[in-house]
Amino acid sequence: MLLPLRMAQGQECFTDWSLRYALMHDFVFKPFEDMTAEHYAAVGFKSGLEIHQQLLTSRKLFCRCPARRYREEHDAEILRHMRPTLSELGEYDGTALMEFKTRKDIVYLIHHESVCTYEMDDTPPFELNEEALDIALGIGLLYGCSMVDEIHIARKQYLDGSIPTGFQRTTIVGVDGSIPYEDRAIRIVQLGLEEDSCREVSDAGHLRTYRTDRLGMPLIETVTAPDMRTPQEVAQVAEILRRLVRSTGKVRTGIGAARQDVNVSVSGGTRIEIKGVPRIPAIPLLTYNEAMRQWNLLRLRDELHRRGIREATFRSDARDVTRLLRKTRYLPIKTTIAEGGVVSAVLLRGFGGLLGWQTQTDTAFSQEISDRVRVIACLTTLPNIIHSDSPSETISSSDWRAVQKAVEASDADTVVLVWGKAQDVETGAKEIAIRAREAAIGVPSETRQAFRDGTNGFERILPGPDRMYPDTDLPPKRIPGERLARIGQEMPEHVWVREQWYRDLGLPADVILPLAVSAFAELFRECVNHGGLDPTLAAVALVQYTKHLRRKGRAVDRIAPEAMREIFKACREGRLFREGILPLMEEAAAKGRFSGADLPPVCSEEELAQALERSLAELGTMRFSNGRKRRDSMMGLVMRPLRGRIAGAEVARRVDEALGEAVE
Repeated sequence: MLLPLRMAQGQECFTDWSLRYALMHDFVFKPFEDMTAEHYAAVGFKSGLEIHQQLLTSRKLFCRCPARRYREEHDAEILRHMRPTLSELGEYDGTALMEFKTRKDIVYLIHHESVCTYEMDDTPPFELNEEALDIALGIGLLYGCSMVDEIHIARKQYLDGSIPTGFQRTTIVGVDGSIPYEDRAIRIVQLGLEEDSCREVSDAGHLRTYRTDRLGMPLIETVTAPDMRTPQEVAQVAEILRRLVRSTGKVRTGIGAARQDVNVSVSGGTRIEIKGVPRIPAIPLLTYNEAMRQWNLLRLRDELHRRGIREATFRSDARDVTRLLRKTRYLPIKTTIAEGGVVSAVLLRGFGGLLGWQTQTDTAFSQEISDRVRVIACLTTLPNIIHSDSPSETISSSDWRAVQKAVEASDADTVVLVWGKAQDVETGAKEIAIRAREAAIGVPSETRQAFRDGTNGFERILPGPDRMYPDTDLPPKRIPGERLARIGQEMPEHVWVREQWYRDLGLPADVILPLAVSAFAELFRECVNHGGLDPTLAAVALVQYTKHLRRKGRAVDRIAPEAMREIFKACREGRLFREGILPLMEEAAAKGRFSGADLPPVCSEEELAQALERSLAELGTMRFSNGRKRRDSMMGLVMRPLRGRIAGAEVARRVDEALGEAVE
């Protein structure tokens, strides 16, 4: 058994170093549920986050178009192509070259209400949105960042077409912050303010389509250090960061308002970025599978080295085998040839049996190759490759023998078939060889996309370090200390401080986290500290009642804090009771306002007596199996016309008295 010791730097060491050495070289990933922190430490798991969060502003970041005005219809379409250009050093960016190989047509669907000529790169940008900058600066202060005293706008290359200009305007507002997590701090490397990209509509073949309504919306990017040691820690830290920014009430919520990019590496691997994780609960399984993938790719590299295959000695060849397969019964290839397509056979020397090598859960190395072919060669109809390591249910044995003979394959080799249009197949054959060669190196630097089953797939080559350069359209902007001081005073207390106070108050566990990020959090503090209101009553009304109304489709956002303040004041003064809060909240949501005139009159003694008398009479016509059901029924009958106008405890007392007298 490994015995972890805590080191000063917050890392773990192991008392049995020989056992750790064996684990590092022979470790086999257990099922997700059986992995422990000790196992992740053995493989050197590290992970960090890049969280993109839209800000709650009325306008976009560098123009005056309205923010969050989504449309499913459009007025016009714009067609563009991305082409690589040489840098000032005479070099091409690897990502730019990869995107160019895809030969994509990029179509933008535009609506006149949500996009302008700035976003189509036809006019210069406006000045930076001051409202968005204030929000970003405030969140940076909550992170404890060292705030910059001068804003400099930079251009960050975006080469997949998601931004029509080919770059995103971005700036850094703070660095070197941290948030508490368990017994340590998670470092915040930097906080950036930038414009959002387009919404992708579809990506098939050589056509990629975007909607531009989201383009240019202000968002912040929070970048953490790789301080998380297990997949579960990554999700927990993401949740803390989510609650922290939401507690300001100045960020957007809902589908697509926040997106997580997760960086993962293991010992001997490299930083892999999993893009656009939409839900925090998906993070643990995704990061587990990426750690497993890197670990298995390192083991695959070692196996290739054992076979004498390294980057310099790697050998492959590609040949057209269309003629050999004209009579195949394998439908994907048969259909392709009938439509005038071609088939290419790629020989991978010495790779026999390795395309079935496990990488992720229920995923083999052949998927790495298929993903490259799908993304770069645009052969998106699956399956897009087959290989001789798994010949069943593909082409016949005689066809495989003919293909292997044509490419001069031995039993130690693997042959991969790829089919489609001639130019795409040529690109695909090259990518098969490139990805196989990379296997002899280890883990290639990539950006990968998250799949619903918890695995991930190739998206693009990881951009180089020189993708950012100064923007010449916008001047630097000074951030005086007085502005930071003002913003700091407007920021709420840290969300974890709120949560601890709620626990000390004895609030129900299910209201603590929602209340901490609620727009009503400050109202709750005011009502409890200065209004003398019962904390549990206030918390339940602000969290559970609003949730109930939202499920009924009520416009909860129309309930202003002032309306709740009046409702709670009536409760404190004895003019309203617990049961009457929810109906009044529903009325406030419908009207968009609330006043004291909307309060029902307090129940009089005469009304209560009449209600008790009517209920007893109605009760006499019913049959009950026990006294408890009889009492509950009478409570319901009495409360129905008096709900909210009298305390439930008082009604219960009078019902018990009435039932006792009736028995006597």
